[in-house]
Amino acid sequence: MNISVLGCGRWGTFLAWYANKVGHNVCIWGREGSGNLLQLKENRKNEYLSISEEIKLTNSLEDAVSFADIIIISISAQQLRNLAKQLLLISKVQEKIFVLCMKGLEATSGKRLSQVFKEELGSSTNVAVWLGPGHVQDFVRDIPNCMVIGSENIEVTKTVVNAFNSDLIRFYYGQDLVGNEIGAATKNVMGIAAGMLDGVNYTSLKGALMARGTREISRLVRAMGGNDITIYGLSHLGDYEATLFSPFSNNRRFGEDFVGERKFTKLAEGVATLEALRNLSKQYDVELPICNALYEVIFNEKCSEQTLLDLFLRPVKFEF
Repeated sequence: MNISVLGCGRWGTFLAWYANKVGHNVCIWGREGSGNLLQLKENRKNEYLSISEEIKLTNSLEDAVSFADIIIISISAQQLRNLAKQLLLISKVQEKIFVLCMKGLEATSGKRLSQVFKEELGSSTNVAVWLGPGHVQDFVRDIPNCMVIGSENIEVTKTVVNAFNSDLIRFYYGQDLVGNEIGAATKNVMGIAAGMLDGVNYTSLKGALMARGTREISRLVRAMGGNDITIYGLSHLGDYEATLFSPFSNNRRFGEDFVGERKFTKLAEGVATLEALRNLSKQYDVELPICNALYEVIFNEKCSEQTLLDLFLRPVKFEF
């Protein structure tokens, strides 16, 4: 099968490496002038892995789309709508299967990424999401993990799972697109909170963060029409180890560096997700105390240590 990966950052390049490893013909697309694409062309590697000479590299979006049966998208969540508008101009694009491999929400609207994509390409577009735990640094050392793939069409889900399932990544069928997308996006927010707790030496509170964070997000998913149990699956709680505790987690590291007043240069999707959650909290009238506390710290410059303490030492109440 022919697979194109749109995006050549850390995760996109890994997905291309993985698709090639499991036996597919692969093409990687990057924007013209992309430093990541230039590095791959010159050295066939980045700081995380090396790619096979068999993998094609291109800055032509039309070539990448026409090459593939399945198109994986791994870019910043906030750039998805603009990319979808570009894809719409390419012939026969609606015949492809698209797999969104990002964990975020559109900041300005609070919309899920599959919603954003279908708004631009049409409601009949075949779109799946690929979510769950795992770091490039572990996968390239043959350390396995479990992930989830879901869509509104079970046949699309099965096609994608069958294409990518292996001993390195065991896939499950996602049954709740709303819960999986919201869960995957918000685990990045909990990762920022965990990093802040590490940064102010309250690491022992990460257990409380896990317990209360899942409850908070499950209420939102239920209000949005999803299944609140999904939050306890791979897309959210299953990704906590990789996000709240791992030294490789960009969101956790962002939180730690933020409270330490150190500059963080990599992408932390949880920051934009906080803006989206602000909208969703109001739209669905759901209280999101952890998310709101982080918003106040990052966007309104509230004291991180005191805000976190106030959050976890709220007035006495029943747990459930």
